Amino acid sequence: MEEQDIKSLLEAVKAGNTDIDEAVMQLKQAPFEDMGFARPDMHRGLRQGAAEVIFGQGKTPQQNLMIAEKLLEKGQKSVLITRMSKESADFFTQNKKAEVAFTYDEYSKVGIAGEQIVDKNGVGKIVIATGGTSDIPVAEEAAKTAEIMGNKVVRLYDVGVAGIHRLLEKRAMDEIMSANVIIAIAGMEGALASVVGGLANCPVIAVPTSVGYGASFGGVSALLSMLNSCASGVSVVNIDNGFGAGYLASMINKK
Repeated sequence: MEEQDIKSLLEAVKAGNTDIDEAVMQLKQAPFEDMGFARPDMHRGLRQGAAEVIFGQGKTPQQNLMIAEKLLEKGQKSVLITRMSKESADFFTQNKKAEVAFTYDEYSKVGIAGEQIVDKNGVGKIVIATGGTSDIPVAEEAAKTAEIMGNKVVRLYDVGVAGIHRLLEKRAMDEIMSANVIIAIAGMEGALASVVGGLANCPVIAVPTSVGYGASFGGVSALLSMLNSCASGVSVVNIDNGFGAGYLASMINKK
C-alpha cells in the first residue's frame, strides 16, 4: 500500500464510503510476506515513495512470476522487473493471469507487469544521454525505471565525445539546459559525464558501462574517470546500473 492509497482509504472513511473495521483490516496487512524463497516488501512504496522492484537475474522464471503476482495481489499497481531474461519473460507471458498486462523489452531486459502508464508527476524532466549506441541497453533500463516511477524522460542517444558537435547542437543543448536532472551513460573512457557536468546547471548522474576494449576492464576505466570528474555536481552509480540511476533521478525530480 502506497501513501496515496492510505490517503484515499482515509478519505473514503471520512466520506462514509468505507467503514472503520474494513479500513483497519486493510491497514493491518503485513509489511512483507514470507514466500520461503522471497519476502516481498509490501510497504516499500509507503516508506520510500517507490514500490518494490524485482531484480530478475538469478531468479527462476517461476520465482519472478510468483513474486510479481504476490505484489500485484497486495495492491501494487505496477511491478518493474529488471535484468529479466527472455526465457523468464516468455514463461511469464505464458503463465500469468489473463487480466495481468505484461510487456517486455528484450533490448534492456526490462519487464513491466500491471499498469503500463503512470502519471508523469515529476516536477521536471529527466534527460538521459549516452556516449554511443552500444550504451542504449543500460540507458533504456534507466529510462523505463524513471518512466514507471512517474517521470517525463527525454532521450539523447549517441552524443559522445568522439563527435562532440552532436551534443552541442541546439536541440540537445536546449534539452540539457532545461533538465531537472541528467543521466550521462558511457563506456570506454567515460568522458561524457564530465562534459555534460560542465554544461548543465542540474545534478548529473554518471553511469559507467562495460562497453569498451580490453583496457576498459569491463567498465572500471569509465568508473574511475567518472569518479575523478573535475565537473561539479556529478555523482556516480555502479557499472551498468541503469536502474539505480533511473531511481535516483526520479527521487531528485520529485523534490
